[in-house]
Amino acid sequence: MDDGFIWGAASASYQIEGGVGERGLSVWDMYCREPGRILDGSSGDVACDAYHRWKDDVAIMKEIGLKAYRFSISWPRVMPTGQGSVSSAGLDYYERLCETLAEAKIQPWVTLFHWDFPYELYKLGGWMNSESPRWFEDYADAVTRRLGKYVRHWITINEPQCFIGLGHAGGEHAPGLKYPLWDTLLMSHNVLLAHGRAVSKIRSNIPDARVGFAPTGDVPIPRSIAPEDIERARREYFSLKDDVFWDVAFFSDPVFLGKYPEDVLSKYGAIMPKITSEDMDVISAPLDFCGQNIYRGEGADARNHGRPITAAKWGITPESLYWGPRFLYERYKKPIVITENGLSCADVVSLDGRVHDSNRIDYLNRYLLEYKRAAKDGVPLIGYFQWCLTDNFEWSKGYTERFGIVYCDFVTGVRIRKDSSYWYADVIRANGHNL
Repeated sequence: MDDGFIWGAASASYQIEGGVGERGLSVWDMYCREPGRILDGSSGDVACDAYHRWKDDVAIMKEIGLKAYRFSISWPRVMPTGQGSVSSAGLDYYERLCETLAEAKIQPWVTLFHWDFPYELYKLGGWMNSESPRWFEDYADAVTRRLGKYVRHWITINEPQCFIGLGHAGGEHAPGLKYPLWDTLLMSHNVLLAHGRAVSKIRSNIPDARVGFAPTGDVPIPRSIAPEDIERARREYFSLKDDVFWDVAFFSDPVFLGKYPEDVLSKYGAIMPKITSEDMDVISAPLDFCGQNIYRGEGADARNHGRPITAAKWGITPESLYWGPRFLYERYKKPIVITENGLSCADVVSLDGRVHDSNRIDYLNRYLLEYKRAAKDGVPLIGYFQWCLTDNFEWSKGYTERFGIVYCDFVTGVRIRKDSSYWYADVIRANGHNL
């Protein structure tokens, strides 16, 4: 990779922090309280206890040699009711974390929203409320005013596909309801307005900030390198899906191109919210990079019976880390950052006290080789964030999936570096030249 390439790992506030009694409630707190919602009946009340063990985690990051750490801010930790008064204790926590990262020469990459929406705002209509973009703008203002001296890289929102599509359309994630399509389309528009308002607020408070956002989506893999197969895959990547919320272009075209896709407007225009040119100006506030969470692809090989899968039953398709960045750059003309990539494995502590996750090493090696190939073919790549640093609360799966390169004992809180963390440390030291 080029000099200056950013090798990092990622996390999310509700998945790791714990400290539930020291912040306001989120929709995930309430969702976890309902029996049957979480696979193992657990919650993020304690999780990895990162709210109290963050120094240990930074020390591990330093051992690994991470160049950057992507973490998210808990909105209800900063604003317990989602608006109005700001918790100095909440911001103190994030400021101490940023200071310690700086001392360890690790760049903080901060995500403002990774799904833990304040419950008090949910009771006011949540993302359906026309005031929600301003709520988010005020929250972004409070965070960036306090942390702006430490943080240059900002991500506004993580995976609207999930917290709208799974949380409000499918009911599989918090808040666990199935809203009508016209309501979820309105929510999506408000989320995009919130993103745009936050971008402007970040730039106002931190003039030299680098800003992006982090959507997701499976990547169509061409059947061959024939031009017609590549073009077919490209069209499929950005075309309307049966579930509009998993259409990559639905969320990314407004942000990067200043307009909703024509196929979306053609099919759903009659039930879309009123959209003004002023709205689109807000939503398309210029970004510095295109972040994308990529785990898997779709294609002829990916659909074969008996294909390789992860412990989470996701297909293993390394080529997705080539074609995804390539297609995204060709369409949006922004440098690429893979903001999440990794896998769940059936990790256990062996008799020797180590965690030997050879499957994860092989997976990461294969995916990074494809990402490196994208760079060789001219795609400008800024960085890569492995998902995730420590095993954590994996949403509706509870603690039944382990994605980390660091093992977490959820009873004692003890961390154990997995073999993959030592492998990743070697990759970072070699800047990817040993792949």
